[in-house]
Amino acid sequence: MKAFASSADVSEKEQTLAVLADGVYALTAEGDPNVGAIEGEDFLVCFEALATPVAARKWLAKLREHTDKPVRYLVLSHYHAVRVLGASAFDVEVVIAHDNTRALVAERGQQDWESELGRMPRLFDEPGSIPGLTWPTLTFSDTATIDLGGDRGTLELRHLGRGHTEGDIVGWLPGQRILFAGDLVEAQAALYTGDAFHRDWSTSTLDAVAALDAEALVGGRGAVAHGRDAVGAAIEQTRHFLTVLLREVEAVRARGGTLREAFDAAHAALVDRYGDWPIFEHCLPFDVARAWEEVSGVDRPSIWTAERDRTIWQQLQG
Repeated sequence: MKAFASSADVSEKEQTLAVLADGVYALTAEGDPNVGAIEGEDFLVCFEALATPVAARKWLAKLREHTDKPVRYLVLSHYHAVRVLGASAFDVEVVIAHDNTRALVAERGQQDWESELGRMPRLFDEPGSIPGLTWPTLTFSDTATIDLGGDRGTLELRHLGRGHTEGDIVGWLPGQRILFAGDLVEAQAALYTGDAFHRDWSTSTLDAVAALDAEALVGGRGAVAHGRDAVGAAIEQTRHFLTVLLREVEAVRARGGTLREAFDAAHAALVDRYGDWPIFEHCLPFDVARAWEEVSGVDRPSIWTAERDRTIWQQLQG
């Protein structure tokens, strides 16, 4: 059996802090979760929080090499533990997320924390530093706007539809045409879809992402996409992965096959193009399990627990 999820991935990744425009920053790390920040006139908006306060403080130390403005807002694209549990390091009163994200934290936040700690232990730098679940203090349903002050324009937070989860939001800078897409788009990194809505994501949601016509895109993982061609390629790679995954799982389900047969079919269809990308083998069993649910008529994803993780892994990667 392959080592469980990313438990054998113990090597540190090289971090790269990119300045995308005046006062717009992104930190990438060879397929680890990306984070970002946007300067307002006299404050900062941070996008994503990493998995622990210790990890988040290291990101903030890098950011402080460029700006000493205080963080006023922390934006969370969705509820997954590796994105949100470092929030206390930012010491902000305003933590913004979608209405559904707050509901998901209440419904399954603790189970997700335990699940992701087991799947990706390296990302949890000193997990004992986590004070508890991260609760948004400000939520919205469709759109929220932050006035950045002076001539810096606005940051638009938008819910473009169900996708990676049912509460994903993006951060859009219309003046600079820069998009923080969260895990709705990955740039040369495999997709995790265990809590996804594949049909919505691969069609109307990604159509809405593409319609923004961004000139730079920070995905959930992978390098920053610079230029319309690279942005379009990242969006279409994400769409292709989802479309092929759903097609293969649906075909096996329709002919009366098994979940394991669906995994084998999806793996065979995707591995040549995506097999060398970060976390492909880790994610695919959970992706297939959720796609199987969806084609079987289960609208909302089942809750992932540490026990369910191990059961699915043994069944599909055993």
